[in-house]
Order: sequence, then C-alpha cells, then structure tokens
Amino acid sequence: MRNSALILLLGIGFFSPAQVASSPFSMNSLPTPASNLFLNTISTVKNNGLLTYDEIKGSPYYTKEFSLAKMAENFESAPARYNRYTDQVEFQKGDKNYALPKEATFSHILFLNTKEKLVLLETKDDNAGYFFEVVGGTYSLYKKVKTKFVDIKKAANSFAEDKPAYFLNVDPFYYIQTDKGFIKEPKNQKEIIDQIPEKRAALETFFKSNKIKFNKEEDLIKLVNFLNQK
Repeated sequence: MRNSALILLLGIGFFSPAQVASSPFSMNSLPTPASNLFLNTISTVKNNGLLTYDEIKGSPYYTKEFSLAKMAENFESAPARYNRYTDQVEFQKGDKNYALPKEATFSHILFLNTKEKLVLLETKDDNAGYFFEVVGGTYSLYKKVKTKFVDIKKAANSFAEDKPAYFLNVDPFYYIQTDKGFIKEPKNQKEIIDQIPEKRAALETFFKSNKIKFNKEEDLIKLVNFLNQK
C-alpha cells in the first residue's frame, strides 16, 4: 500500500519542547510535523518526476516492519523503523507515518523487541547521523548501514528493455569512539595503535594473540571489549 504520510523538511517546523503536551502519565507526546511533502518518494531526473518506494525494487529500510521503540527519556514509545537511505527514523502516530526530528532530544532510539540502539553521532564527515551501537563503554563500537538508490536505466535501443530503479544495500562499516574522537573505518593494527598510543604495549600483545579482521563485526567487538577492560 502506498505510503501517503507527510513529512516536514528536516530541521524546519517541528514543535518546540514547550509546545509538546504532556500526558496524564508525565510522558511527552512525540512531535507531529506539519507539511505537504510526502514521505517515501524519491525525486528522479531520469523519470521526470517522483518515484514512490513501491515503484522501486528492494527496500530502503533496515527492517520494513515497524517495531515499538523508545525515542527519548520521558517521551512516549511508538512503532518505528529506520530508513537506511534517508538516515531517518520513521514513526507511526495515529494512522500516519512521520520522520523523527534529528536533534539531541531524540539522539538515542532503542527498539524494545530487538534491543538494538540507534545513536545520533556528529562524526564531522559525510556519515554523520544515525549509527547502531554495537558496544558501549569508555570505548564504543558503532555500525553504519546505508542504502543507495540506483535510478532507472533507459534501454539503449528498441531491442532492449529499461532497467528498473532499485535500492542497493552497502556493506556496513564501523567507527570506534575514544575519548579523543573517532577511529573511522579502521583497517589495520597500526591505525589502532597510533590513535591509542597509551595502550601500545597491551594492544601489541593483544594483536599477537588475536588475528583481527577489521571488516568482521565479531572481531571488532572483541577488540573494543578488550580496550574497555584495560
């Protein structure tokens, strides 16, 4: 079914905290954007207009189904899902879907069934936005998931067919947060040691005993858990 939900352009027109009413249980209501822009459509030059998600092969969502999520302290929980393409958290309110404002109040989204947590990070690069928290602590491990949109490819001649637009999931990548900032997409031992020189001896011993593959989540979990032990 086509999604006719409305969304406000990011950062404009959301109700301020003072305008959000409290419920009898001291839980604030999630803000309701007011806009005439549609969620779940993509502007495409090649198609001379808009494509809805239903007209595109694949899905931009981490999980297409909505799942109950806690958006912030003292705010009501609501069904939500993460859009990997737009880097937005969509939530249901009444019979409509909305995009959650990307602001500090809503910087930690906990999906209650899976216990997965999205964290809004300012990484000062093109990947700033939502990351999944894999390991928390003094040293934290975050995973970024993305989806790309590939537009319609028109047929080269009358004997061929157009190739439809589709969503393409990108392989996840990882950031390690330290007290000095982020180690972004670490690729080798030297990069880790150089950015955490105070743990050089311990890390050299660790790497001798553990063959860490920096593109494997389970290995990065082992590394970050080790850092948090020392």
